[in-house]
Amino acid sequence: MQAQVAAQIGPILPVLDLFGIAVFAATGALSATRRAQTFVTVVFFALITGVGGGTVRDLLIGAPVFWVHDATFAVLILAVAAAIWFTPQRWWSARTFDWLDALGLAAYAAFGAAKSLGYGIPPVPAALMGVMTACLGGIIRDVLVGEPSILMRPELYVTAAALASSVYVALSLAGLTPLAAGLIAAAAGFALRAAAIVWKLHLPAYRGGR
Repeated sequence: MQAQVAAQIGPILPVLDLFGIAVFAATGALSATRRAQTFVTVVFFALITGVGGGTVRDLLIGAPVFWVHDATFAVLILAVAAAIWFTPQRWWSARTFDWLDALGLAAYAAFGAAKSLGYGIPPVPAALMGVMTACLGGIIRDVLVGEPSILMRPELYVTAAALASSVYVALSLAGLTPLAAGLIAAAAGFALRAAAIVWKLHLPAYRGGR
């Protein structure tokens, strides 16, 4: 199983994983610092946002929960929380928050799909696992701070995660290497989310059949 996972993930996707966790942890920490919380609370928000989606993914696909077995992730999250804590708040505008979130969303969606495929999950559920990996940490963050969930944002968000994970699965099935598939998928997801941020793109809302 480990050989199968390593073959599917390749050398670059773990970098996307670390990157996604770091930027999501930063958004969690920023949510806490904006509310003048203690450093302990800042670390907690960084942790739950950074690893929330990946934890649920691992439990569902039958993988060891990644951050419990590798101290690298805990150290990374602590470092990110400390960086947010000790830097001026003016460095972290709402716009910066959105762009960090977009980067994390794309990277984490691609990695979530790749890891799921490596554990033998069929293509469609693997793509959905990528979406869950990318979105669930942010959902937990927003619920805890009492903000409207990211799911309720008018512009494209979950759709960008779905694009990244679906592109990864499709390119992987087409025979591309994990390196190429991961970079293309993450770039596609980020491009769509970036366009949504800049031009406020959104899907049509339900109108009750009118």
